[in-house]
Amino acid sequence: MGLARLTFEKIVARPVVVKLNRPVVAKIATMKEWPLILIDLHTKEGIVGKSYLEPYIVKSMAYLLPALNDFNQLFENEEIAPINMFEKARKSLHFVGYEGLTLIAVSGLDMAVWDALAKAAELPLCSLLGGSVGPVKAYNSNGLWLQKPELLGEEAKALIEEGDFKAIKLRLGRDNINEDLSAIEIVKKAVGDNIKIMVDFNQSLTLDEAITRCHMIDDLGLTWIEEPIVYDNLDGFAQLTKELKTPVQIGENFYGPRELYKSIQKKASDLVMPDFMRIGGVSGWLRAAAIATEAGIPISTHLYPEVGAHVMRVSQTAHWLEWQDWANEILETPFTLNNGSLEIPNVPGTGLEWNEKAVKDHLVDL
Repeated sequence: MGLARLTFEKIVARPVVVKLNRPVVAKIATMKEWPLILIDLHTKEGIVGKSYLEPYIVKSMAYLLPALNDFNQLFENEEIAPINMFEKARKSLHFVGYEGLTLIAVSGLDMAVWDALAKAAELPLCSLLGGSVGPVKAYNSNGLWLQKPELLGEEAKALIEEGDFKAIKLRLGRDNINEDLSAIEIVKKAVGDNIKIMVDFNQSLTLDEAITRCHMIDDLGLTWIEEPIVYDNLDGFAQLTKELKTPVQIGENFYGPRELYKSIQKKASDLVMPDFMRIGGVSGWLRAAAIATEAGIPISTHLYPEVGAHVMRVSQTAHWLEWQDWANEILETPFTLNNGSLEIPNVPGTGLEWNEKAVKDHLVDL
């Protein structure tokens, strides 16, 4: 039996804002609220593909919603086909560039299209893509922001307990390097030697500062050092990657697979971690993962753990899934965590369904 043919009817995009249980406190931003754009792609056959976008700041939704709504006219009565729709949507906005808001909007569309196709096939997305349902190892990225170091030990323990995690992420970039060193020491002591620790500077350092600081933490047994400098300084990352023993991680700011390819060509990192709203949704991820596979580079996810779990099951160099529960409040059934892994539900599509009461409570006017 072949895949059911689906016909585009409409997109409904809704802006919601949820409160973060642990506010994001990084050197470059502090966020207590988290914006989400919920996307429902309706087909004439009655199947609804679902996805969401996480554009960081509330006002950015006012720019993205019109772009998503414009797709209604673009795809009127067209067959649902992810590759065709990705290219058509991208080219419809090419005069304002292929990156930035353009690719974010297209990525949201793409993830919803793939969800609809998997639902039509009555298969989980990972199965539609040629894989199977199963666990995906994850690290907890829900906290350990730039608080006072002495507060981090108990929080680190709590993060482990949220899903029997075997790895957590700690943020660095305090004004005083000694406080960063203290933060690492306190967290390592709290969780023990068997827990892996990733550290993320959130692009907070100059190259000179990064060279000094990264060498100071290079012998501490960290799993990776993430984005110490601004994301587009690939030459600087290449220098750090060459000098450091600890793996360097970048990629959440790659706008499309070509940027990942350029980075690999420059040997700018040991590891890559594309973000779904920037890499191009599921279609962009599949292309990026193929490039990473050919280069032999481990690939991890950034945000979007639900769709991320599915594509990690079909990515040859799959490394770590980044786990956050920031969308859980508006989900009908949040994914289950077990023994440090995210469990993919054995249901058609990605497994995303909205809790409409929670959505109503968190809708915002822009």
